Amino acid sequence: MELILPVTLTHAQATAQLAIWAPQLAGLGDEAVTLDCAALQHFDSTALALVLEVGRQARAKGVRLQLRDVPPRLHDLAAVYGIDALWNSA
Repeated sequence: MELILPVTLTHAQATAQLAIWAPQLAGLGDEAVTLDCAALQHFDSTALALVLEVGRQARAKGVRLQLRDVPPRLHDLAAVYGIDALWNSA
């Protein structure tokens, strides 16, 4: 399953984005979840929280989260919060 992050993802959009993905996440089978970050341009630390939540839901279903095309600035922000190692192994 592939989920695509929007161009803008801040606190204002996070709850709505998670609600959009909720049916897909609830119906996860045994396939990995790929989170495509290529479009992401405007974001804050809430984007990290969303990535972590998707990862938590994937792990709860026993599937792996894969991140694709992570913007360098998002990766740097993850390093500041000390969670970059979590998604390097996600």
